[in-house]
Parts: sequence; C-alpha cells; structure tokens
Amino acid sequence: MTLQLGDTAPNFTQESSEGPIDFYAWAGDSWVVLFSHPADYTPVCTTELGEVAKLKPEFDKRNVKVLALSVDPNDSHAGWIADINETQKTTVNYPLLADADRKVSDLYGMVHPNANAKVTVRTVFVIDPQKKLRLTLTYPPSTGRNFDEILRVIDSLQLTDNYGVATPVNWKDGDDVVVVPSISTEEAKQKFSKGLTEVKPYLRLTPQPNK
Repeated sequence: MTLQLGDTAPNFTQESSEGPIDFYAWAGDSWVVLFSHPADYTPVCTTELGEVAKLKPEFDKRNVKVLALSVDPNDSHAGWIADINETQKTTVNYPLLADADRKVSDLYGMVHPNANAKVTVRTVFVIDPQKKLRLTLTYPPSTGRNFDEILRVIDSLQLTDNYGVATPVNWKDGDDVVVVPSISTEEAKQKFSKGLTEVKPYLRLTPQPNK
C-alpha cells in the first residue's frame, strides 16, 4: 500500500509496550508522529528513541502524541527500552508498537523490498487530528533522524492550517512567513495587521501572525 499526502491514515489495533492500541481511539483529537524502526537493539534507533523521550514535552506542547514501531515482540521491547533508558539517560515515555506480524508495517508501506524485504525502513508519518497524512520522511539506515526538523514541520503545518500563510526556506518559529497566492495584496494588507513586505507581486512577506 502506498500512502500519499492527504490520504486518510489507516486504523489498526496492535500490541505495544503500553498495552493494546486502537490507533484512532488512542490518537483522539491529537496530532500523531508515527515512526518506524527496523528492529530492536539497533544502535541508531536507540539514540532516536532516547531523543524523542527527551523531546516529549515539546510534542505535548503542540498536542502531538508520539508512537514508535519495531517488528520485534513486547518481551524484546522491554529489554531494549531498559537499554535506551540506561544509555540515553532518559525514560521512554511513549508506546512502542510490537509489530511482530508486520500488520502495521504492511498497512503503512514501511517495508521496501528493494531495500530489505525482511525489515521496515525508517519512516516518519505526521498525521493530523482528522487522521490525514500530512508528512512522510524515509531515512536510510545509516542516518539518524532529525526530530528538531520534525517539530519545525509540525509548527509550520499548525500555523499554515490556521492562517493564510506558508513558511519559506529554513523557516523557524517566529520568523516572517509568506502570504499565499490566493490572497490578493489588498486583502493581505487588511488581513495582516503587522505589515506586509511586497518583494514581488507573488512574493509577499509578513511577520508570523500568531506571535
């Protein structure tokens, strides 16, 4: 199954390190970051799971729940989580799906046979409260994910969902934003009280409206 941006993220029920999870019920009205790992006791993923635990207050602040997945069973997860807590000096504070039957991996297209038919690739899905898929990122095994970037994209999605703006290259929370083309310059001058800079008729900047 190939999931594309704008698709409805499929529901599932699967065991996890925190008990059975019905995905839609568990997600509720929150955003979700679902991220997969090829197997337990993998070194790069050990650092990633630790970093996400440390960043959980940042996800909470944005109404985002985090959910990891590995294709090993729960008894293996328990030992790996203990290692993560020890080596990364943190406490894993979110569920890790035990996808031993690869039900969720197959449902979300996390297995890429040309890469390795037996394990999941390292994918990130950002899903909004309407269960729509808003972002996918797929990383090679050798490169750790950048969760600051994932938070940055969530900031952009939440901002641009609520205002008639887009975020330009390398944007960070608090930077100027771009007025979308569907809003005329005259309308933009009225809509954005903090001011408007017209670089070109199609390129207009305004201070971030929710700051």
